[in-house]
Amino acid sequence: MNKQVEFKNHQREIFHFQLRLVVSIGFVLVLLAILLIRFVYLQAVRHSYYQTLAESNRIFIVPIVPNRGLILDRNGVELARNFSGYTLEIKPNQTADVEATINELSTLIEVTQKDRKRFKKQLAESRNFETLMIRSRLSDEEAARFVAQQYRFPGVEIKARLFRDYPFGEKTAHLIGYIGRINQTDMKLLEDSDLASNYRGSDYIGKTGLEQSYESELHGTTGIEQVEVDAGGRAVRMLSSVAPVSGNTLVLSIDVKLQEIAEQSFGDYRGALVAIDPNNGDVLAFVSKPGYDPNPFIDGIDTQSWDELNNSPDVPLNNRALRGQYPPGSTIKPFMALAGLNFNTRTPEETISDQGVFYLPGSSRQYRDWKVGGHGSVNMFKAITVSCDTYFYGLATELGIDNIFNYLSRFGFGKKTGIDLEGETPGLLPSQEWKMKRYQQIWYPGDTVSVGIGQGYNLVTPLQLAFATATLANNGVAYKPHLVKEVRSLRSSENRFIAKDPIYGLNIDPAHLDLVKRAMVAVTQPGGTAVYASLGTPYHIAGKTGTAQVIAMKQGEKYDADKIDERHRDHAWFIAFAPAEQPKIALVVLVENGGHGGSTAAPIARKVLDYYLLGKVPKPLAVAEVKEAGEHD
Repeated sequence: MNKQVEFKNHQREIFHFQLRLVVSIGFVLVLLAILLIRFVYLQAVRHSYYQTLAESNRIFIVPIVPNRGLILDRNGVELARNFSGYTLEIKPNQTADVEATINELSTLIEVTQKDRKRFKKQLAESRNFETLMIRSRLSDEEAARFVAQQYRFPGVEIKARLFRDYPFGEKTAHLIGYIGRINQTDMKLLEDSDLASNYRGSDYIGKTGLEQSYESELHGTTGIEQVEVDAGGRAVRMLSSVAPVSGNTLVLSIDVKLQEIAEQSFGDYRGALVAIDPNNGDVLAFVSKPGYDPNPFIDGIDTQSWDELNNSPDVPLNNRALRGQYPPGSTIKPFMALAGLNFNTRTPEETISDQGVFYLPGSSRQYRDWKVGGHGSVNMFKAITVSCDTYFYGLATELGIDNIFNYLSRFGFGKKTGIDLEGETPGLLPSQEWKMKRYQQIWYPGDTVSVGIGQGYNLVTPLQLAFATATLANNGVAYKPHLVKEVRSLRSSENRFIAKDPIYGLNIDPAHLDLVKRAMVAVTQPGGTAVYASLGTPYHIAGKTGTAQVIAMKQGEKYDADKIDERHRDHAWFIAFAPAEQPKIALVVLVENGGHGGSTAAPIARKVLDYYLLGKVPKPLAVAEVKEAGEHD
């Protein structure tokens, strides 16, 4: 049997081999093309991006926090300052057991319960990668003790920081305010304002007062350092740096010595005092009593201390000068007199017969004067001097609420003054439109009667009343009250002064002003309601006392302070400017539940005026002299 011999087809094998070779070469070329395209993409198109990433791995950007600007009084006394010190800080994300770490740290360095509570509060408000302070202001010995044992505490470190300090404590708390740690709400506001980058590395921001209002001036500009690091993250060398720019210094119009005298003059009373230079709007003193120590707020006040402040019946956190709203009482009468003269409702010579009671036309309701039996024959001059309620009941009724509203609003009643502090309230100057909107009720004639003596719906802040008094003292020329007098820049060595141009002028007849001012001087003379205010002074004081009801008395019921709870007693007011002929200072004193302005508020004003005008503080008169000086209104 013959076997069939198969012969190889070399041509076909060669073809298949060449085909496989071409496909392989093509595949390799495609891969090379892909690599080449990817190489071009990475090296050319994405070069900047990856160079930045590489640099970020090699270079670490360290923010340099600027020094916060100082706050000085008008004479250069520091009201807010900085000092350096050591802090002990924990990074929660680098600490396995924060509580155990704190317990162990307390064996080396004292960590109080207050420190622990503050730390927990910060931890709840912060991001987990932040460094949080567990102890501040370490001594050199405490710092050295920790450094020797630092290897035992991963995520814990000593830092040197600048601390804010308020040397005058509660005496300036309501005007200076305080700084506090930046929380999530603050960061959101910074991000929305495109300011977050300038706060890299910063832990604090202004929370209240001037620290808040002038945050952009005080914070400064954050600097940076470019540091080269190795693969382990250790610094190798500094490549470049941009120095931070310290915040600007604020020079205030406040005289802190005057501020201290005013604050001390209140004694145990609650209240407020605002003193203004009527010639330029400089706020000379700004007191809210009682105050609080702002220093504990910087690093986060502990819960117990916060509860004590927040729940105190004296409400020390309330800025009475800026936000307290009270009936102005009889301090409104000089402005009511000007309104009567302006609208020709009353002439200076026109008199009424005051029997101590006023009746609305067609009504049997009685509106009583503070003096039983009245003041007899009363013209406008005497009405201001003795604070005759009956006269101003009638004047208000004749003027009508529309004229009262239109005229008194010119002096700033019912409006914010625009002072350079956040949170000002506008008070309330009532009108027919306001009452309808607020209560859905029409305006009644009896409402106008109460407005005429600063009661009823009337509400003012001490600041607002001080602004009106300063405008009156300056013959109707109004300046916006301001606390900051000058901003000093360390970078440019230039000083920027706050504008002192008047904001408006009132066209008041000089004869009308003269009558009202002379009557206000008579208020502080024998026969007036505030004679104590000017006893023995070498200068003349123009003033007006006021008593503001806290609770309404029933008709026919007589007010007896001894039978009323202390916090339900009347508030005492005193407004003044001096020297009366050429005023250099206008002020308002409010004493909460102080009773009568002549015997309670006026003595406080006298001390402030004597220091500012004479450079001295008078000795207080005996109680008998104070009572003799004036017990009403």
